Amino acid sequence: MPESTPRPAADAEALRGLAGGAIHLPGDPLYDEARMPWNLQVDEHPAAVAYPADPHEVTRIIKAAAASGLRIAPQGTGHGAPPLAGRLGDAVLLRTSAMTGLRVDASSRTARADAGVLWGDVIARAGRVGLTGMHMSSPGVGVVGSSLGGGVSWYARQHGLQCSAITAVELVLADGTFVRATEDRDPDLLWAARGGSGGFGVVTSLEFDLLPVRTAYAGMLAWDWRYARRVLTAWGEWTGDAPESVTSVARIFQVPDSEWLPAQLSGRNLVVIDAVALGDAEAGARSIAALRALKPELDTFTQMPAPDIAHLQLDPQEPTAVYANSVLVHGLPADAVDALVTAAGPGSGSNLLFVELRQLGGALARPAPRGGAMDHLDGSFLVLGVGLDVGTGWSAVRRDAIRILDSLSPWTSSAAYLSMAYEAAARRGWSAESYDRLLRIRRSVDPDGLFVAPQATGND
Repeated sequence: MPESTPRPAADAEALRGLAGGAIHLPGDPLYDEARMPWNLQVDEHPAAVAYPADPHEVTRIIKAAAASGLRIAPQGTGHGAPPLAGRLGDAVLLRTSAMTGLRVDASSRTARADAGVLWGDVIARAGRVGLTGMHMSSPGVGVVGSSLGGGVSWYARQHGLQCSAITAVELVLADGTFVRATEDRDPDLLWAARGGSGGFGVVTSLEFDLLPVRTAYAGMLAWDWRYARRVLTAWGEWTGDAPESVTSVARIFQVPDSEWLPAQLSGRNLVVIDAVALGDAEAGARSIAALRALKPELDTFTQMPAPDIAHLQLDPQEPTAVYANSVLVHGLPADAVDALVTAAGPGSGSNLLFVELRQLGGALARPAPRGGAMDHLDGSFLVLGVGLDVGTGWSAVRRDAIRILDSLSPWTSSAAYLSMAYEAAARRGWSAESYDRLLRIRRSVDPDGLFVAPQATGND
């Protein structure tokens, strides 16, 4: 073994033979492949990587890790891996991708998804019976991780956060106990699962409500980015009166020249509006008429099957190195549009792939009836800066993202949506009352801090 190759910690050797042998330690042939998350920006070297196939194997790994003085860091796809960077040296990275059980119940409009299930799996299965889930913008995102973190879907303004749809959670606690939490049994754990981001156990399965949606009016409008001020100003005004049945996203998009993108977009600098309107095509067309009046160069709106909506934003599906950061903002007045376009639009020199403004409000602004650690979002828009390292280096990408977000500081909320704000303090992800309750729950079920929380909090 070359001297530069990390050697497995002696304590980690005790894990060998667990999970049917799907345990990878430093120096093992598959270790480097196993440790890499979807977001390739993160180059972490955990003490071991484990791929359990069911809750029983999770229990055995947890007990062996605890006995060896190691911690546990659950991870599904690794889209949200950056906050874990630098925190896994003494941890077993517990990858849940082998746990792929999925059941859709058409009569109750519910789904049960094991920890390795992706949103694309759910919406494909649910679509066969006229249902859909409150999925993320990419079908390759994991159901459990995105749900625990909140979950802002294309149906969010009408139906709220995905975490509010959770009706039951199954998990393995730090002492190896398997728990099924519902409103009637272990309700604190169910409350924590609704937007608490994890850190209180290894979630092995979620049950949640589905929506009776077969089709929706959805698509993209695009203009050259020299029209960014006019388009974003008009869009900001339009969002003030848009019905809750419509959820939209505006982007300043420096589109890479890539084969997986449509030819009419590839290599262009654009301002883009994506939207999904629940209901029929006639109502949907009426809802976006004011945006169409701006005469977009490209208009792809149509009544489309619900499963196709997961591909609307053209997110990359293959593992990619990505930097992302965000803020929640109150309102989008003309001054805010000017600041944003100056920082990210023509002549800005920005290295970001895109700056995205997600329309919030509606049901997202109201506390969910079921309650939860996260039951609403405190902002009118989520502004997200996303960049790839295309030769400029990560410091330049990060600098440009922070510059853009700082330009909106007069309108920024004190709260943060941690699933898309990798550098925000964890306390900003919840109200003070919810944060304190979440820490109490974590400490009660994990008093020794066995689990590495998705964001550094009181247990880390």
